[in-house]
Amino acid sequence: MKKFRKVLDGLTTSSPVNPGGSPGCGSAAGTPSAAPTPRELEIQETLMSEHFQICKTVRHGFPYQPTALAFDPVQKILAIGSRSGGIRILGRPGVDCHSQHESGAAVLQMQFLINEGALVTACADDTLHLWSLRQRLPAILHSLKFNRERITFCHLPFQSKWLYVGTERGNTHIVNIESFILSGYVIMWNKAIELSTKTHPGPVVHLSDSPKDEGKLLIGFESGTIVMWDLRAKRADFRIYYDEAIHSVSWHHEGRQFMCSHSDGSLSMWNMRNTAKPFQVTFPHGKTQRDGRKESCKPILKVEYKTSRNSSEAFVIFSGGLSYDKAGRRPTLTIMHGKAITVLEMDYPIVDFMVLCETPYLNEVQEPYAVVVLLEKDFVVVDLTQSNFPIFENPYPMDVHESPVTCTAYFADCPPDIIPVLYSIGAKHKKTGYSHKEWPVSGGTWTVGSQTYPEIIITGHADGSIKFWDATAITLQMLYKLKTSKVFEKPKTGDMGRSADLVEEDPYAVQMISWCPQSRIFCVVGISAHVILYRFSKHDANTIITSLELRLQCEMEDVISPSDTENTPCFSDPSGHSPQPQPPSPRSNTPDSVRDSIPCLKVKDRMIRMPPGYQAELVVQLLWVDGEPPQQITCLDLNSAYGLLALGNCNGLAVVDYLQKTILLCMSTLELYGSADPFQRLTRSPRKNRQSTSDFCMRGLSNFYSDSKKRIRTSYQSLTELSDNQVSLDLERSKSPTSAPYTPSLHNDPRGTGEPVSNLRSCHYSPVFYLLDNVKGPGRKLSLPTDLKTDLDHVNGHCTSPTSQPCPSGRARVPGGPEGPRLARRGPGRPPFRKAQSAACMEVSLPVSSLTEESRENSFSRSRSSSVSSIDRETKEAVTTLQFAESYGRKSDSLPTPCLWVGTSLGLVLIIPMSIPTDEQERQEDPVTVAPTGTVLMLKGSVLRFGFLDCGGALINSPYEVWRDQHAPDDPDRPRKRKLVNFSPSSSQEACGDGHLAVVCSERQAKVFYMPSQACLYVHNITESSFVLRADVVSVSNSVCLACFCANGHIMILSLPSLRPLLDVSYLPLTDMRIARTFCFTNGGQALYLCSPTEIQRITYSQEMCVNLQETLGELFTPIETPEAQNRGFLKGFFGGNAQTFDREELFGEASAGKASRSLAQHIPGQGGIEGMKAAAGGVVGDLARARIALDERGQRLGELEERTALMMTSAETFSKHAHELMLKCKDKKWYQF
Repeated sequence: MKKFRKVLDGLTTSSPVNPGGSPGCGSAAGTPSAAPTPRELEIQETLMSEHFQICKTVRHGFPYQPTALAFDPVQKILAIGSRSGGIRILGRPGVDCHSQHESGAAVLQMQFLINEGALVTACADDTLHLWSLRQRLPAILHSLKFNRERITFCHLPFQSKWLYVGTERGNTHIVNIESFILSGYVIMWNKAIELSTKTHPGPVVHLSDSPKDEGKLLIGFESGTIVMWDLRAKRADFRIYYDEAIHSVSWHHEGRQFMCSHSDGSLSMWNMRNTAKPFQVTFPHGKTQRDGRKESCKPILKVEYKTSRNSSEAFVIFSGGLSYDKAGRRPTLTIMHGKAITVLEMDYPIVDFMVLCETPYLNEVQEPYAVVVLLEKDFVVVDLTQSNFPIFENPYPMDVHESPVTCTAYFADCPPDIIPVLYSIGAKHKKTGYSHKEWPVSGGTWTVGSQTYPEIIITGHADGSIKFWDATAITLQMLYKLKTSKVFEKPKTGDMGRSADLVEEDPYAVQMISWCPQSRIFCVVGISAHVILYRFSKHDANTIITSLELRLQCEMEDVISPSDTENTPCFSDPSGHSPQPQPPSPRSNTPDSVRDSIPCLKVKDRMIRMPPGYQAELVVQLLWVDGEPPQQITCLDLNSAYGLLALGNCNGLAVVDYLQKTILLCMSTLELYGSADPFQRLTRSPRKNRQSTSDFCMRGLSNFYSDSKKRIRTSYQSLTELSDNQVSLDLERSKSPTSAPYTPSLHNDPRGTGEPVSNLRSCHYSPVFYLLDNVKGPGRKLSLPTDLKTDLDHVNGHCTSPTSQPCPSGRARVPGGPEGPRLARRGPGRPPFRKAQSAACMEVSLPVSSLTEESRENSFSRSRSSSVSSIDRETKEAVTTLQFAESYGRKSDSLPTPCLWVGTSLGLVLIIPMSIPTDEQERQEDPVTVAPTGTVLMLKGSVLRFGFLDCGGALINSPYEVWRDQHAPDDPDRPRKRKLVNFSPSSSQEACGDGHLAVVCSERQAKVFYMPSQACLYVHNITESSFVLRADVVSVSNSVCLACFCANGHIMILSLPSLRPLLDVSYLPLTDMRIARTFCFTNGGQALYLCSPTEIQRITYSQEMCVNLQETLGELFTPIETPEAQNRGFLKGFFGGNAQTFDREELFGEASAGKASRSLAQHIPGQGGIEGMKAAAGGVVGDLARARIALDERGQRLGELEERTALMMTSAETFSKHAHELMLKCKDKKWYQF
């Protein structure tokens, strides 16, 4: 029991209270109650540092940039290697394991030790690795580093412990798999070819032993040379010199002929009896031209030659080989079966493919049944047993990247009924035409763990689609897909008006999502400054989507008179004078005046039939104002119990009543403070010549992939490409002094023109931010977060903010202005307080014109030049986070009321109380009152997250509405009424009558306030050298903590409410933009992020889950008896040769071959044995994992022995019986009767 003693009465808060004391709408008590008396808070914190540990759990999605493919035909597991050194091992659904080479070198080739539970990988750093798959987490047992030669090809014969390794120099080495040591037996390239050959044959591109005789090794060189090497005699049986380069070789199972694929798009067949020339050369896709020559074709990169029992015709399957004249054709896989040729077009280039066969023996009829095709961005399995060659339905979530992921959300411990409902709706829209057979990759075992609860992952995509995934028990299965683009009209191709200024590539890209699982209300924020609200229904409906439009483009500034201009310093015009400001004409023909009060997208205004599932009900769009596009929305929150939706951006805040379809509040952030603004705001100089920004605003999301034709996709903002001159000109422009002040209204009509609207200009470069310094140089920098200090020297710190942005030039207010008294109170010796501008986006985007692709995606480093004074920056405040809660809007409140907590980029927190009718009928008719009170709390850095605890330290969940189907048939006995949970003054008084604790986390600091006195109980500076990217108040081990992810890759856990550091681990030392954009925590000690453009990595920070991880993972290896080879028969074995008499150990062992040179390769022992034992000993079941496998194998062998013993006993009894009968028959016979 730990006691935290804090005197709550009489403590001053860090922000002034509104002296006006405007009457609070919705106050729970008519007379404000007195402040609480001093007392002790006794909160038992159960979380300790021992409860936390960081480890990866599972990776979902398609392996990014795949390079290699392997399959174990007995275990039926599949492995995919990637360019980053990753290995993905797949089996039956649930068996999905990811491992990583520490070197990060690309995986060139992989070979399973068939039915041995091991895998050999060859990497681009010329290293061989032996992986053990007998534990749930694979580990490296041995490594062999080649020093003088580069590895090009590997081959491991079935049931052999000797690995053939071909190199770039043309040599072939042999490695012992058990000891991972090189044999002294080497096939040198100059011995393999004839001595008269004057040219080098090139790298080894193929190695395979003859199915007829394992003592013969077929070596294929890139130049077209093929050598059959006799391993016993150590000489070449024959040599083939072909004119075209060889890419692959495939044997017929009888070993009498083989097929080669070449660079000219041809296939050549060779007979072992006559190797002088091929007996057949075909161009499958090459037509004969008029002059008799074949048209040129693309190379056939790989060919597979397989036989079948049911057909005398063999399967010939190859990739490539199309003619060059057919431009624009997609990559193809060709299947030739007899005279039938089937060409399968693929969506992406083919990386590799493998034919799956029934037998692992190469000298038997192969009996192919499927083809596994690995594409650059997809994974396809084709069914060969049906004539139309359908594909199998992929059980793995390989389509996460179908459209690039732009945002993620993770919900643990969801309502148990939500997953079946979403699955039933999504199953109606699944594709058909798949093969009806079972998925062929069915190896491994997996069972659902004991500790499971419903989990849902939601991904937003660049094409505007939303995907709901079932993430229960470390699996991932898509439940439901929603397309937000169906809400809007498609822009006409000939429309050169508004459609030309839409987001360039992805106008519907999803920026952020907000979901209430209990009420099933779903909100989507798009990059075109729109919010779509969806309701869930099991029935289809014909509805009209309501559209609301907001002019959230204003900035509150004082009217500057000519006298003020003379007395206020400002930037001077380069020519030495400032032009007289002229207000823009509303009828001007400039592009600025054409686009005013219009949204970026047009909502469908007709009756729409909506299928069951999520149905759009309301669309809120921000408008163009005076030729300036709307700033993108930076934060969003909804509350189903209140029926309210709040959104904010770098200009201000808006609150929408989605029940009454009205706008309650639309104000700039400065207007929300009233007279309680703690900062001195600086105005701008008069605006110079207006320059159109429509040409380079609202740029679209670019692609995730880091090739030269693609740019990094951003989720929270679009990348804006600006020239240096454009930036400098725009930063120096200012407003017209004749603009009239904007008068806020609680119910703002977005189209109303009765009140003059001023300051409609908005920075087009937000929320992509640049520094003012060095704007004419080759690169620009990003501004830093400003510490909440009055000393200007402290502003230029070392840590950088993901939410900072520059501002145009400004000037100080004169003491005679409205802020004069406060300026005078500052004192003559202290400089005016300045804040670096921040916005609400949770990522940093670097200028695309000055940085490379890699630096833009992977760099968080920013700097600030001392040559630019902070005086040159304007104060512009963005709304960074919002949350509805039952709280206290004023110190004098005695009961909690519905409030909206607002966090800004300057580290300020505003509390806005609301008055919401509790009766259902009144709620539909009476207006909701929203009145900012001026309550202000302060922190360092942009505010990121709110959380609320009761006085016992338990988490207070926001009130919500229980889901009801609005389109269900009416039931007179059970009328549909709103059922609210934890939304009433009585229940609030019971839960929070003694006040509550508010947890506020910013990018630099965390504070715990006691409400309603607003006393700061605990403060913790999270980081000084970096900044927090993501923070969440989560539940772990029946308690609550604050989880933070910093830009330097650290994951920090703080206790609540005392903010004690419980965990600080450098998890991701090389952070990039993708991780910062998609990282999110959830309850139960779990988190996720997008580790690559195509993969989602889930991690846990709970010690309990790390310990029990072994129970949830699947078994990669299961004891299976190796199928016996077919009986070849006496004559066939006698005349066809016997491959089993070849003893590799005698030939390649150290006794006969000697030792290899130590300088050729270096053996590196792995930690697989130790790590495997540790991994096996991790969980409760894992303690006996290895023993259980051994017992299973021993039990299987004992079972076989028992069966054989039973057969022998039966045979003995039969023999005894027949002997007894014969004895009885011959008992009475004389000797002469026989």
